[in-house]
Amino acid sequence: MSELLVRGLTAETIERLKTRAKQHGRSLQGEVKLILEEAVRFSLAEAEGIAAEWKGRLAGLTLSDSAELLRKDRQR
Repeated sequence: MSELLVRGLTAETIERLKTRAKQHGRSLQGEVKLILEEAVRFSLAEAEGIAAEWKGRLAGLTLSDSAELLRKDRQR
């Protein structure tokens, strides 16, 4: 497995990454690895294709207003 060294990150960036890692129950290295893997999962063309597919699937559907559903749920 290859390694990567990233230099020049601000202290604020490191702290935010540490906070995010802690929230997800991962190490700092594990969190950064996941972020990088997710960032390159799809090329722009692949992402556009997936978005177009979902747009087609959802075309013509009438969806409920989620705000109204939340109001009703809170009244219980």
